[in-house]
Amino acid sequence: MDFAGPIDPLTGTPAARFGLYVHFPYCLSKCPYCDFAVAVVRQVPEERYARAVLAELDARLAVEPSLRGRTLESIFIGGGTPSIWHPRMVALVLEGVAARLKVAPGAEVSLEANPSVADAERFAGYRAAGVNRLSLGVQSFQEELLKALGREHTGQEAVAAYETARRAGFDVVSMDFIYGVHGQTRAQAEADARRAAALGPEHLSTYALTVEREALAVATPLSRQLDKGELALPPDEEVVEMAKAIRDAYGEHGLHRYEISNHARPGYGSRHNALYWTGGEYLALGVGATGMLLTSGPGERPMGYRYVNLRGSDAYMRAAEEGKPPESSREELGPQELFEERLAMGLRLRSGVDWEAVCARYGQDPEPRRVEISRLVRHGLARLEGPRLVLTDAGADVHSAISARLL
Repeated sequence: MDFAGPIDPLTGTPAARFGLYVHFPYCLSKCPYCDFAVAVVRQVPEERYARAVLAELDARLAVEPSLRGRTLESIFIGGGTPSIWHPRMVALVLEGVAARLKVAPGAEVSLEANPSVADAERFAGYRAAGVNRLSLGVQSFQEELLKALGREHTGQEAVAAYETARRAGFDVVSMDFIYGVHGQTRAQAEADARRAAALGPEHLSTYALTVEREALAVATPLSRQLDKGELALPPDEEVVEMAKAIRDAYGEHGLHRYEISNHARPGYGSRHNALYWTGGEYLALGVGATGMLLTSGPGERPMGYRYVNLRGSDAYMRAAEEGKPPESSREELGPQELFEERLAMGLRLRSGVDWEAVCARYGQDPEPRRVEISRLVRHGLARLEGPRLVLTDAGADVHSAISARLL
């Protein structure tokens, strides 16, 4: 039985069941809100890093030889700024992965790109290397907001990057945006949304700027400014209004919300991102990358583990070159942990989650949750579509609180 269920029929895109994430940690500059494993360097060790990623894959396959029989349905190269990685090195990695693992025909292969590094030759090189989906980190078209976010590109450069991607042969282009920025108004958020949708992308990801200061292992410049009272994010009520304006603008252009922060045209939902929301498994390679694999078979008690790689690029490359999985930590996952993740992540989708099937799969009693689900439905925060529990737009805006109550 497929406990993942379908992706929203508006997008018509199935989730990958087994994918690969490759993290490229280098940037030209670091955004003040970023807490990812990234490094600003004068000279990127491009080939050494590419070979270290493949060495890590070899080390993981030596530990988990059964993975060789699996088929990758998606590959995502993120960062950092992968678009400063030379296309020859991206080709080296993709060819190396294909030589070691099966890659499904027509697999989704995505790469994140920065509009400030977006020349035609480079984009064409990625396309020739096998990348078939480009994700542009735009964040905003407006100069004052780009400055507030520490971005190096201009709004016009973002538009030019989109047009360059089309000329390079990319039939699927996604763009990322941030709203709820300090100093941002609802009108600005709506203007960005309308300009983005009018360009005609297949996919748009739009995230509210959040700074979980207490949870951060490393404080960011933005978190320190907020702590000192030098900046303030817009009130929650204004952020909710921004989100509604953005949804409306996207919807008018045929981009439907299929996940809390993601909109797509029919057939263009991200297969790779959807595997995170539907309980898929994913290998992860590179500095600071996080992977999750199951160790149980069908019908067995669900078990798995999550690993996190070293965050320092030099330490990572040394470990990989020595033939060791370059992990900083590993967490064993039992039925309880897998259940919590599966339910919370599934509720992010517009198609919702078959909550009783999920309870049954992970050995959880559904009865204590019925009262809470009835309350959510009564207050317009969720609805039941057959066996599936689906959050409304109002419920999606408070997804974290709803998940906490259900868990």
